[in-house]
Amino acid sequence: MQVYRYLDIGAAKPSRQTLERIKYHLIGLVEPSFQFNAGMFVHHTEDLIREISGRRKLPVIVGGTAFYLRSFIFGLPASPPGDLEIREELKRLHIEKGNLFIYNKLQEVDVRSAEKIGAADTYRIIRALEVFRVTGKPLSSFQVPGTVRKDYNFLLIGLNREREELYKRIDSRVDRMFERGLVKEIVSLMERGCKWDDPGMQGIGYREFFEMQKGCLSIGGLRELIKRNSRRYAKRQLTFLRSLPEVLWFDPGQITAIRETISRFLDKQVHKSLLDSLPPSFA
Repeated sequence: MQVYRYLDIGAAKPSRQTLERIKYHLIGLVEPSFQFNAGMFVHHTEDLIREISGRRKLPVIVGGTAFYLRSFIFGLPASPPGDLEIREELKRLHIEKGNLFIYNKLQEVDVRSAEKIGAADTYRIIRALEVFRVTGKPLSSFQVPGTVRKDYNFLLIGLNREREELYKRIDSRVDRMFERGLVKEIVSLMERGCKWDDPGMQGIGYREFFEMQKGCLSIGGLRELIKRNSRRYAKRQLTFLRSLPEVLWFDPGQITAIRETISRFLDKQVHKSLLDSLPPSFA
């Protein structure tokens, strides 16, 4: 969600002080009404890696969105391009009939994709239905790469905390968002013309406010709903990340061990690049 402009507090963008110290990319890239997707993330990231590596700097990809990370690490599936007319038709159907209706439609034509996507992920439901309408084939029939791509050398580091500590930190993080002015940020976004079905409004910390608009929640209830949804999301993300191969897991407090792991990896890359640069006869 940090790719969207104006979504600062709810998306937990890095602070101004952090941005002054560390160069970030893909922050505040597009308007909340724009549909950013995993394919765009992969292509932007590939371009940035070439530029960063050209400056002899080390690219660090931080997530965040496990599906985007997996799409980059494994490469994109060979699914067909989008069809704007069909997509807009499906969006109108979603507005008229609701999320459960289009999810049931997906279950009818592509059970495997429906099980993976889940009923709350409107964008991916519409994308899967779009693929079926364009090709006559379910999205799940298009081969997803099953091995790590070979054109990069990856060091995959996962950070994990004890579940109780993680949930306490999530709850505290949501409380700080409200203290920093999350409600005012939502009002400002609505004044800018942002609507409930804009892609930028679908993230946790934003979409819940539209439930409140329906008269279903108090501010206190809203805060608790964001906490609950965040905890569930964290649990799903950990499950997804654990499915990636060769991830080295650390507690975030193991700073020395993490530093040493990165250092060994970089030494190995330097050694390999030196060997690769030698003429065949010397090697």
